[in-house]
Amino acid sequence: QVQLVESGGGLVQAGGPLRVSCAASGFALDYYAMGWFRQAPGKEREFVAYIGWSGGYTYYATSVKGRFTISKYNAKNTVYLQMNSLKPEDTAVYYCAKDKLQRRVGYRNEQDFGSWGQGTQVTVSS
Repeated sequence: QVQLVESGGGLVQAGGPLRVSCAASGFALDYYAMGWFRQAPGKEREFVAYIGWSGGYTYYATSVKGRFTISKYNAKNTVYLQMNSLKPEDTAVYYCAKDKLQRRVGYRNEQDFGSWGQGTQVTVSS
């Protein structure tokens, strides 16, 4: 049974860093691409970052490129999102998600992801 559990969210001042984690179980993280998404109050869920199954390919939303870094540590079954230079507009619930298929290369859209965590709240104060 696939399970994704996010943690590490919290309250941080603008300009500060924060790292959120996603503990994965029930599948071999080595073979799956993973993504981070977020949803702010009153807004639709949006893509944030993607990492290919091998870990060698990453892709970011324009709004976070250069500030956020996605990584995955297969031996610990964990995916990370390091967020630097946070802005108030980064405030949202952050979700990690697992690709439906093994070894798929390249981010296309949210529909490629079939399992989601419960989310972790990130609040950036100005």
